[in-house]
Amino acid sequence: MDTSAPVPVSLVTGGAGFLGSHLCDRLLAEGHRVVAMDNLITGSLENIAHLRARPDFEFIHHNVTTHIDVSGPLDYIFHFASPASPIDYLELPIQTLKVGSLGTHNALGLAKAKGARLLLASTSEVYGDPLVHPQVETYWGNVNPIGPRGVYDEAKRFAEAIVMAYHRYHGLETRIVRIFNTYGPRMRPKDGRIVPAFCCQALKGDPITVFGDGTQTRSFCFVSDLIDGIYRLMMSDHADPVNIGNPRELTVMDFAHTIRELTRSAAPIIHKPLPVDDPKVRQPDISKARKLLGWEPKMPLEEGLQLTIDYFAQLIQKGVV
Repeated sequence: MDTSAPVPVSLVTGGAGFLGSHLCDRLLAEGHRVVAMDNLITGSLENIAHLRARPDFEFIHHNVTTHIDVSGPLDYIFHFASPASPIDYLELPIQTLKVGSLGTHNALGLAKAKGARLLLASTSEVYGDPLVHPQVETYWGNVNPIGPRGVYDEAKRFAEAIVMAYHRYHGLETRIVRIFNTYGPRMRPKDGRIVPAFCCQALKGDPITVFGDGTQTRSFCFVSDLIDGIYRLMMSDHADPVNIGNPRELTVMDFAHTIRELTRSAAPIIHKPLPVDDPKVRQPDISKARKLLGWEPKMPLEEGLQLTIDYFAQLIQKGVV
């Protein structure tokens, strides 16, 4: 008689995206059978090409804003589907709102039907342009709901609200991670974020574009650290939101100089006007993650950036960028 524990089955929506694909890697390494679902609006099959031949991995091309169905048992749902960079959600405002609302509703419906635990990938953007620094999970945020960034901020705030409603009303097992700036291989070169923009500009010798005077701050977490925190959170028994990110804070100008040094680039740094509602500060308080999950980031910034720079250098060499 086979007494071994059944293999856990996980669904990752947005599974062909930057974070989703790394999450698939981690789940497979943990012995899960993984179903990745993506409509490829911002994801890429390149990110999961190395997994497609595996018998314990399945890809489903599907838009989660329409009814989701997965055959067979399902233990965990990681809801990561969403445009997630300023360029994406400014170009795809309706899709961003729909995946945060309809997509989250559909994912919760599937979790309820299957008796699965659901983790929502939320964001530090729920804090908006914060008046509390560093940001703690109990802070309610300072968000402009009708500004251009509001489509993403409010989609995620609604998603958190409906996840908590399903948790309280239906007794669904849910988790919420608030993700802070994350970087690493598989980021899209032109997604409008600081890391790919600065890396590609420096490597090509193009001017490094800093918006505003560069005194605004960001904190950057390497993708493997982030995924570890997310996995620990899913396996924990904590239903309230948890910040996962790196509390090391840098000004955007300091970051630009760091990239220039690591790439040995002579690219000039130029300034452009600050986008509307751009946050002035961004730094997670990770006391909760440390206490509840025993988690904190391990990857030194310079080491993680070098891995990321090497990734973009390969893309440039192939003529992709």
